[in-house]
Amino acid sequence: MAQRHLDPTDPGAPEVTGDALAVYLRAQATEFLRALRLHRETGGAAAGGAQETVDAARALRRSARRISGSLHTFRPLLDADWSEDIRPELAWLSGTLGLEHAYAARLERLLLALHRLSGAAVFPEQSVVAAGTAAQRGGSVAALAGGARAAAAAGARTAGRAQASLAEAPQDTTGPARPAPAPDRGNLTVGAAKAGALLERQLTLARTRAHSTALQALGSSRFHAVADKVALLASEVPLTPAAASTGLRPLAAAAEERLTDSVAALPLLTAGHPYNAQALVHGLSPDPAPHPQDGPWHQVRLLLRLHRYAREVLSGGGTPAEPGLPAAGLALNRHRDASEAAGAAAQAARTPRITPATAYALGVLHADQRHEVEAARFAFQQAWQKQAVGAS
Repeated sequence: MAQRHLDPTDPGAPEVTGDALAVYLRAQATEFLRALRLHRETGGAAAGGAQETVDAARALRRSARRISGSLHTFRPLLDADWSEDIRPELAWLSGTLGLEHAYAARLERLLLALHRLSGAAVFPEQSVVAAGTAAQRGGSVAALAGGARAAAAAGARTAGRAQASLAEAPQDTTGPARPAPAPDRGNLTVGAAKAGALLERQLTLARTRAHSTALQALGSSRFHAVADKVALLASEVPLTPAAASTGLRPLAAAAEERLTDSVAALPLLTAGHPYNAQALVHGLSPDPAPHPQDGPWHQVRLLLRLHRYAREVLSGGGTPAEPGLPAAGLALNRHRDASEAAGAAAQAARTPRITPATAYALGVLHADQRHEVEAARFAFQQAWQKQAVGAS
């Protein structure tokens, strides 16, 4: 049995029964319905309501994930047929609504990385932002994409001007000075611009399709059936007769046990070093399947989410303080984002008839994102070890 790093139970606390689960599920169902109403009210709004629509979709996904996760963890206390019927539908809805945001975030991440690898802090169209994390978060996808399109349209004929525009970009005076790009980076600069334009075309198309799919899903009979079931859940939770007298802590502890077992199976010793040579195995394989090392880490991310939701149920809907776990969750989110971004770069590199400079830039971008994967694994390893020390 894996060593337990977390303690989801408090022997001195009063027993938490199925009634607490019912309260939590009703609250999440109410949040789902409130977000759905907001989404319908702002869905046809102009630009002023666009952010409200995004926030409403995010709230829908958040509530759907929590309901689905709680049904999974505490399924012995719920009507089996009803639970098994609604859980896959909630997972379908959450996944469908999340695709558009995922593609947009992936494009922004890749364009920022391309420009960083080209040796400049920002595109000329961007405003000056602080170095490091602030620079990554402050970029606009539209501005980045516009710079990539302009440089790609100019082509090799304007390679010199592309370098000059990068060199003349506003410099951040709050952080350490950045060295000027070396003269021999001209091919990478042009290749990065064309790679950015290619990624923008591919991911924008994917985002548009995801948006259409989400709109179709929200208007489908399948979604209306899910919404009807959630509406019933807001008033009545189908608990088993024994749920009112059954404690939730053993089921929450089982979810924690699955998490710690999965973490124990991870190569944390390897992740504790800054370089993972095994990550390069099959790195040049033509197989477009996801990286074989990433699957177990993605699984741990899902189990950590289930554990967090179980803790929310036990704490009455709040978020209990667990030092180290928020950092671990953020590291796994970064791992997922970098892994998917690397896959997008590899997929773009398989586009027929791209120039060698474009292919080279995409290869550098793929390697950069795989380095981000390793950095995220290292960060998770550090956070998990701190959690273990804090719990001992």
